Amino acid sequence: MSHDNKQLMQGIFDEMAKGNGRPFVDAMAEDFCWSIPGQSTWSRRWEGKQAVVNDLFRPLFARFADTYVSRAHRFIAEGDHVVVQCRGEVTTKTGKRYDNDYCLVCRIVDGKLRELTEYMDTELATTALGAP
Repeated sequence: MSHDNKQLMQGIFDEMAKGNGRPFVDAMAEDFCWSIPGQSTWSRRWEGKQAVVNDLFRPLFARFADTYVSRAHRFIAEGDHVVVQCRGEVTTKTGKRYDNDYCLVCRIVDGKLRELTEYMDTELATTALGAP
């Protein structure tokens, strides 16, 4: 199972490196949850695929001047979990670079993303993007 989950995430990030986030959205279960731990303005939990798309992705991507890409450089899989280390790169509409490093802990069940916990430089997110 961990091998299949790892392959799923590798395929998703192969596309994200080209600026295509559609496979990521397609892989989300309807009850998918995205969490950013911590105390920053970006720290919270989005529950449900539609909440992630409407309340996180839409406002976030509206701040970008060009295509967001994310390139993974490490995948670690065990059971239902895949950990992805990656780097996102984009220019904001205000001209600031938003190049952040991430560690994503993903739980995959029956070929669908169920949970994602995102560890990142939240200070960079606040500085480059403002509050969500």
